[in-house]
Amino acid sequence: MRDLFFLAFLGVFGLMGLRRPFLLVAVYCYIDIVSPQRLSYVLLNAIPISAMAFAAMVGSWLLLDDKKDCRFSARQGLMLILVAWCGYTTMTADFPVEALTKWNWVWKAIIAGIFLPLVLRTRLRIEALTVFMILCASTIIINGGMKTALSGGGYGVLNLMVENNSGLYEGSIISCVAISLIPLILWLTNHGTIFPPDWRVKGFCYALCLACMLMPIGTEARTGLVCLVILMGMMLVRSKRKFIYGPLIAVAALASIPFLPASFTQRMQTIENHQGDESAATRVAVWMWTLDYVKAHPGGGGFDNYLQNSFTYFAQSTITDGGGTRVERRLVTDKGRAYHSAYFEMLGEQGYFGFALWVLIHLICFIRTESIRRFYRKRDGPDEAWIAPYASALQQGHVTYMIGSLFVGIAYQPFIFMMLALQIGLDTYLTRLRKTAAKRDLAATLVARQGAVA
Repeated sequence: MRDLFFLAFLGVFGLMGLRRPFLLVAVYCYIDIVSPQRLSYVLLNAIPISAMAFAAMVGSWLLLDDKKDCRFSARQGLMLILVAWCGYTTMTADFPVEALTKWNWVWKAIIAGIFLPLVLRTRLRIEALTVFMILCASTIIINGGMKTALSGGGYGVLNLMVENNSGLYEGSIISCVAISLIPLILWLTNHGTIFPPDWRVKGFCYALCLACMLMPIGTEARTGLVCLVILMGMMLVRSKRKFIYGPLIAVAALASIPFLPASFTQRMQTIENHQGDESAATRVAVWMWTLDYVKAHPGGGGFDNYLQNSFTYFAQSTITDGGGTRVERRLVTDKGRAYHSAYFEMLGEQGYFGFALWVLIHLICFIRTESIRRFYRKRDGPDEAWIAPYASALQQGHVTYMIGSLFVGIAYQPFIFMMLALQIGLDTYLTRLRKTAAKRDLAATLVARQGAVA
């Protein structure tokens, strides 16, 4: 029954996309974020629906959509170079079979990030993609938030609809994504037009923000807690009432501690001492191995080259028993451990060149979004009041994601390329509007001068 529902849902959207091609963008986002094929029992597992949705999205744009306002930015060019470089490292990878498996979805995520700004040529489309990203992610977040509120969750215990906790269904990843979405959700409560922000929309958005904040608790992901603290700091800095909200947030955080699961507080304490947690200690060892690897292989080792790592390190833990409390050190040997960091993931797999490209793309997006925020922050007209808050929300979500990616290997996640596409699309859309306005003003000036001469 579930399979039939998914097929009917995707089929209806596909048919509607024949008249409104942009709806196929929504289908692609839904499939890449929710992964309904993983929720299906049989039917969708046997069909490459992600590749089909991608082909339908691009094909409908080529055949049916209006392309007169499309613009190709330098950042899209950099992303094109990045995907070409990833293709090269895949052909020369240390583990060709494993690298090809990862390449089969990475290239599509990056190309989608290049393609999406081409269709984001109106405010409605920019907002529509934002809404679909939020709603798609909320299918996982609401599920996890409700289970956390009812049961408290637990590390590796919270079931997010699937048993295989990869992609956005992995605890640290969904915690990072959930927190990074909060600024965009709050933006909809003030500036949304698809769903006008009445009490129902605001109520849903505030409840969804609460569910987002519950994700780090339910998954017991330290990454999520770090992201939440960073986001709160950025929002306070931009707030006009920081001296009111700051103390209120501090009091609320202290008041919530007694209600948190004991396992959550114990796990968060390992942030202070990475040697006290084997998972955290392993990450540091992997990062050191990666730095040594790229010194010998500046071009990187291709996807999943971490499979060859091997290292020995000391881990320490506090033991309390009948003899009292003592610190115990033990020698741990490990190998084939994942990077657990997007930065080291890019560095180890794509080398110095790929890492530099990736950092440059994110850095330019941050700078351009900040420029937009500053340029429009004093514009309060009905057609411009939404721009500066939206740029700020995108920027805060982007920074939050990049902070979280310090501790999770999510360099190629489709979600971040969609967020980059929103920033690029916003920039190219506003650039086109400014050029059109400048031409209109110039024409009006020339007409006025000709009238004066006559």
